[in-house]
Amino acid sequence: MSKVTLDRDTFKALASDTRLDILRTLDGRRMNLTEIAAQTKLNKATLHEHLSKLAEVGLVKKKEREGHKWVYYKLSWKGENILHPENTRIVIMFAMTFVALTAGFAQLYLYLKGTVFSLSEELLGGEKSPVLGGNETGVNTSGIQDGINSVPENARLFLDSSDGMVNALYQDPLFLYLAVGCFVLFIVLLLVSLWRFWGNKTPKI
Repeated sequence: MSKVTLDRDTFKALASDTRLDILRTLDGRRMNLTEIAAQTKLNKATLHEHLSKLAEVGLVKKKEREGHKWVYYKLSWKGENILHPENTRIVIMFAMTFVALTAGFAQLYLYLKGTVFSLSEELLGGEKSPVLGGNETGVNTSGIQDGINSVPENARLFLDSSDGMVNALYQDPLFLYLAVGCFVLFIVLLLVSLWRFWGNKTPKI
């Protein structure tokens, strides 16, 4: 469980069941003085005093909108972490899920893009070969074989009609394996994060 460091003033502010009840009331909500009073059964003068103390130690934030008479109160980041100390860890886990998803798409893109190897006419024997659609004879077939052997296994050969060259497209399966691994990691992290998030909705104090 994540640790929340409390200074002396914060500890004193929390040493009151009434203030703890106010924090629980504001958990996940933004409320005005009247709404909080109705929930906590406190009169507004007493409630205002407690809210001022909580705001002073940074557990509650006061929101005043210009031109509006209502003042709203909500938990600060510090106050939320008092009630839900796992929040920081959950946020980090959610961030890691999207990093894994982004990495998965990046690896998938690299796999689909592949690497293109060009087998030029010079490599194929210095003349147009039957592979390139020419009718000349005396093609250096050993050069063709050497050229094909120079590309990785599982590469696909194709004819580029724009420049009369034979190209080989190689898609490294390692990128595909990494992409699948990243997507699996994304799903696992997402499920764990959601499980921790729903389990952390109950205030810890």
